[in-house]
Amino acid sequence: MTVEQNVLQQHSQKHQQTLLNQLREVTGTTDVQLLQQALQVSNGDLAEAVAFLTEKNAKVPQQDETTYYQTSQVASDRYISVGSQADTNVIDLTGDDKDDLQRAIALSLEESSRAFRETGITDEEQAISRVLEASIAENKASLKRTHTEVWSDSPNPYDRKRVDTCSVGLKNVGNTCWFSAVIQSLFNLLEFQRLVLNYSPPAQVHDLPRTQKEHRNLPFMQELRNLFSLMVGSKRKYVDPSRAVEILKDAFKSSEAQQQDVSEFTHKLLDWLEDAFQMKAEEDREGEKPKNPMVELFYGRFLAVGVLEGKKFENTEMFGQYPLQVNGFKDLHECLEAAMIEGEIESLHSAENSARSGQEHWFTELPPVLTFELSRFEFNQALGRPEKIHNKLEFPSMLYMDRYMDRNRETTRIKREEIRRLKEHLTLLQQRLERYLSYGSGPKRFPLADVLQYAMEFASSKPVCTSPVEDIDTSAPPGGTTGQQLPSQSTTEQDSLPAAESSGPASAPTTAPTAAQQHRIPIHKPFTQSRLPPDLPMHPAPRHISDEELRVLEGCLHRWRSEVENDTRDLQGSINRIHRTVELMYSDKSMMQVPYRLHAVLVHEGQANAGHYWAYIYDPHQRCWMKYNDISVTKSSWEELVRDSFGGYRNASAYCLMYINDKKPFLIEEEFDKETGQILSGMDKLPPDLKQYVKGDNEMFEKEILEWDTLQARKAQQEKQALAAALAAAAAAAASSTSSPQPMSIESSPPDNSAPQQDPEYMEQPSPTNDSKQLQEDTERAISRAASEQEARSPEALLNAAIKLEYARLLRFAQEDTPLENDYRIQHIIVYFIQNQAPKKILERTLLTQFADRNLAFDERCKSIMNVARAKLDLIKPEEVNMDEYEMWHQAYRNFRETTISMMTGLELFQKTNYIDALMYLIYAYQYNKELLSKGLYRGHDEELLGHYRRQCLLKLNEQAAAMFESGEEAEVNTGLGIMNELVVPCIPLLLIHDTERDLLAVEDMRNRWCSYLGQEMESNLQERLTDFLPKLLDCSTEIKSFHDPPKLPTFSILELSERFRLVMAAMGRVPTEGR
Repeated sequence: MTVEQNVLQQHSQKHQQTLLNQLREVTGTTDVQLLQQALQVSNGDLAEAVAFLTEKNAKVPQQDETTYYQTSQVASDRYISVGSQADTNVIDLTGDDKDDLQRAIALSLEESSRAFRETGITDEEQAISRVLEASIAENKASLKRTHTEVWSDSPNPYDRKRVDTCSVGLKNVGNTCWFSAVIQSLFNLLEFQRLVLNYSPPAQVHDLPRTQKEHRNLPFMQELRNLFSLMVGSKRKYVDPSRAVEILKDAFKSSEAQQQDVSEFTHKLLDWLEDAFQMKAEEDREGEKPKNPMVELFYGRFLAVGVLEGKKFENTEMFGQYPLQVNGFKDLHECLEAAMIEGEIESLHSAENSARSGQEHWFTELPPVLTFELSRFEFNQALGRPEKIHNKLEFPSMLYMDRYMDRNRETTRIKREEIRRLKEHLTLLQQRLERYLSYGSGPKRFPLADVLQYAMEFASSKPVCTSPVEDIDTSAPPGGTTGQQLPSQSTTEQDSLPAAESSGPASAPTTAPTAAQQHRIPIHKPFTQSRLPPDLPMHPAPRHISDEELRVLEGCLHRWRSEVENDTRDLQGSINRIHRTVELMYSDKSMMQVPYRLHAVLVHEGQANAGHYWAYIYDPHQRCWMKYNDISVTKSSWEELVRDSFGGYRNASAYCLMYINDKKPFLIEEEFDKETGQILSGMDKLPPDLKQYVKGDNEMFEKEILEWDTLQARKAQQEKQALAAALAAAAAAAASSTSSPQPMSIESSPPDNSAPQQDPEYMEQPSPTNDSKQLQEDTERAISRAASEQEARSPEALLNAAIKLEYARLLRFAQEDTPLENDYRIQHIIVYFIQNQAPKKILERTLLTQFADRNLAFDERCKSIMNVARAKLDLIKPEEVNMDEYEMWHQAYRNFRETTISMMTGLELFQKTNYIDALMYLIYAYQYNKELLSKGLYRGHDEELLGHYRRQCLLKLNEQAAAMFESGEEAEVNTGLGIMNELVVPCIPLLLIHDTERDLLAVEDMRNRWCSYLGQEMESNLQERLTDFLPKLLDCSTEIKSFHDPPKLPTFSILELSERFRLVMAAMGRVPTEGR
């Protein structure tokens, strides 16, 4: 076959695949054989194919065995459906309006086909192109946002700087987390990484015809090289893949591109890479059959052995990603076993030439990188939309593929037959065991051993001689005490009657009470009465049973129960032994020669129409699992991988498994320098052109850091100059001012309110009766105590003594172990300084400033001490106290005070159930507090407490919004979704970024609340709005692109702040035990 014929044949196959996909989309039929039959009958006409399928569905014929399976004869089609467990149900299009519906479908198909002929672009490609264009537009728009951005792409480049040799993340440029997951998985295959980095385009590329290969594959290959080089040598914590996404967008507009949906991105990516490497291979090895490294790395072959119309056939097929059905299977081996066998296969092994049809698949050649695509999506024909399968599916970290190899065909068949026989026997044993464990003929069934035990307990109970109705005193009140009106015959007399009499006429007076009695019969009420009447027997018991009867019955029941228990144990033991035998069936060494180790797991969280992707990738050098979640790259564990990947527990589950041949270490081994023998790392891995590219990007980043440092130095210099100016103004004011009262401050401050270094905000007083008065009283008490204890009356001696007494008092507060509500740091800055080990010079100057305040000038003694303190302040030289450090400590206290106000305000609003206003205070308080605690344990407040109420506030808002959505009223729905979009969704990354268990569970609960609506019937407009909203909620990116501005903080005096803080902490200062 010539090259031209081969190209034409491949193009024909791709066109046929497009027709199949369109037909599948219209009819909902997933049976590939039925679709192929429809196309064959209709000669490729889609309208006739739809008509054929609808008529076939109307007649409901039995499936023709001759059309059960038709093996593809073309080995180059690598995307055949392997091991499909297709559902043969067809959407019913045969109602009364069948003709009209078919005409509508025909018109739709004609329009779609005409568009494809004119533009070469399918409807699916146009839809995907629109999604990608929207993603890129969103990314570009986000760069132009003027809204305040908090904790997103930080303006501080140090926050975006790579730490040592940590792995580099990929920025989510708008609904492209699937791209990040796939690229990271491939990048961490070091052999694949080397192939991409060292790729060089064909030298004759400019002479090639301007085809798809030139316009799509080569530019994408170059952008992939650039991206990989940045992931190797960048100094950034994460890099932007927008250019590669741009290439993808353009590729989807190509006339030959056949991308059906995003889940096939890996298929298409490998196809493009194969084409790019094929061009290079054909140039390098002219005259010989070129080897394509992509094919050798990712593609394998299997042998299809089958029977069609009684005739045996064998065909070799090529495969890339191997698709597996999840529904109905518990582990990966069960999926593989089902995928390797289709149809009735008895005729494959029998001597008779049966007319049954079926086939088996046997791998003849496995690729070094073996990828399984887990089909977790199915189309719900009743609801008319795809749904995700959340069933649990286990998979091992080490997978042995021997049982699926063609060379082990006969051995595997023998073992499969043995397993089949064991499972048949197992089914019989389980049925027998079920008869013992669920005994009875009615709707309620119980273990037979328990039934016999209950019968024994009944027989052994103390006999009673009366009816359970007749022995109750109907005139007694519920508590069992005697009423005023007695029955016609007492219970004692009734008990003394013979049995025959008790059931005869003698009991008539009891069963037929007087009219007065009928109105006074007490009724036992189990939910309102505290105890049972004392004369009611605790257990039913036989009326009459002799000792001989009881002895015989107990003997029989005891013997039968022992027999049943022994039979049950024997059955359970046999079942366990069969399970163990089946598990160990392939454990012999001969069937453990083809080991594949799990390399990467690609996870999807969400539903079929919305969700987020990330990857777990094994790092063989650190010997641990790493979690790649867009820009976040963190260490993980096998336990976390299992929790997120197996399914059945959350909305997250694996959709792609990547295994690598454990006997081919070159796949993940680092490259060595041929001259030095040293491992190549970092920039040494890169070829010269990429070294230059990465160097240029790193220089840009270093320039950004330098500009940041310059800006910060300029700001610091400006602040220093402002501080010096403020101090000079303060000194001038002190020299020329009168003794008129000034606002009290623990710092020497100018009266000019516009000065940059004004009194700290935490000491700004609305009136002289608030903080100023309290601090003044504290200072005066210290002076009075010093005067009474000091013999020398000089002002300087009194000042020294008063400072020592005040410091001792505050030191005692700092060392005291107090409850949360009594936080002395709020009452005095010195307590905060002592607990955080501020330098002695800072403490001394702050205390001296307290005694230098002019509000002390109410008598001569205080005035003289104030003058001495101010003189001492003036004598302090700049080299003695670092004013930059002094201001830094006071700024730290201002930050602490602001955090306290934000926290207190948020808790007060939460207490009043005003969750909307409370949220922003709690969100910012938590973030500010976290920054404080990063510098010291006593710099902030209880992080767990703040985290709890931040979490609870989000959960409350989520519940309120969901209730509004459920109401269905447009105004309520708008308000609810507004709360989610403006408040809850922007805050979710804050809970994800630190990855704490309680925060993750809270996010999961919020998402589950909204995902639960997907299976419910609702108005179409609600369904549409829910579909638009869910992708935002399910996005697991930890990057926050925009956020609300910090709320304005109210002003409080020290006394008011301390009291309100005490009250709210006394009520809410204990973190309750949280459940889910």
